[in-house]
Amino acid sequence: MISFNPDALYDGRGWRATAGDALTIRWRRPNHAAMNGPSHMHRALEEAEKAAERDEVPVGAVLVDGTTGKVIAAAGNRTENDNDPTAHAEMLVIRAAAERRRSPRLDGCDLYVTLEPCPMCASAISLARVRRLYFGAYDPKGGGVEHGARVFEQASCHHRPEVYGGIDETQSAELLKRFFRERR
Repeated sequence: MISFNPDALYDGRGWRATAGDALTIRWRRPNHAAMNGPSHMHRALEEAEKAAERDEVPVGAVLVDGTTGKVIAAAGNRTENDNDPTAHAEMLVIRAAAERRRSPRLDGCDLYVTLEPCPMCASAISLARVRRLYFGAYDPKGGGVEHGARVFEQASCHHRPEVYGGIDETQSAELLKRFFRERR
């Protein structure tokens, strides 16, 4: 069920729900390929492909300065290679960006990730104060944003980024399906 929120903002590209909205609006952003150069989500997809080449679940993430668009950190999953269950792509870019900025707060930064973040990663995104989260494929089984724990909707969540799901969803989902199909 979708209801109209008169406080939602129209930014010329589509309706955008504000972080305080209680309802989830799914919409598709414009095709980034039409813009100059590859999009940040395409870079995240490249990181996911590199992860698959290392026999990691193909999830990639890119964290950018929201003002300049400059990439601060990019990574793919490394849980198997690093023997670290927390080495998800999102966690790796948050750690790298926090170190580069010498701050645990990543105010004004936007995160692009190929799969809906799990509850652990969604909590880290909130704690890091990421401004916007863009993700590709939805994850009904392990997601923590639109599914499962819905971390950003909890009263204990002190920072809620703007969330945009379904960005290059088909490519993200196909990469994951192909990875698991090849391993069966």
